[in-house]
Amino acid sequence: MGCLFVLLAAFAPRLLVIFAWIARPTYFDSVFDTFIFPLLGLIFLPFTTLIYLLLGAPPLGVHGWDWLWIALAVMLDLGHYANTYGQRDQLTMSSGPSSGPPSQTMPTGR
Repeated sequence: MGCLFVLLAAFAPRLLVIFAWIARPTYFDSVFDTFIFPLLGLIFLPFTTLIYLLLGAPPLGVHGWDWLWIALAVMLDLGHYANTYGQRDQLTMSSGPSSGPPSQTMPTGR
């Protein structure tokens, strides 16, 4: 079960946060005071929201070295956005001239 959790967290953190929100709403409400922050985190920083959800259990909360894991999660999320921004033209550039509408050839008359 732990391996499935890690794989799902690596490939679909948004889906895992939604599953956690549906399966354990009281735990989710105890970690986050309002629904706005997890909703924004789900949209913009899903891995950070997931790590904060795992580390922010109520009796202890987030303290000490836990902030290191949250900082790494923020860097992972921002790195994903930077990688996406860096590769935004790669598909367009690699497709070449055939990406547009088919061109008509002129008859030569021979």
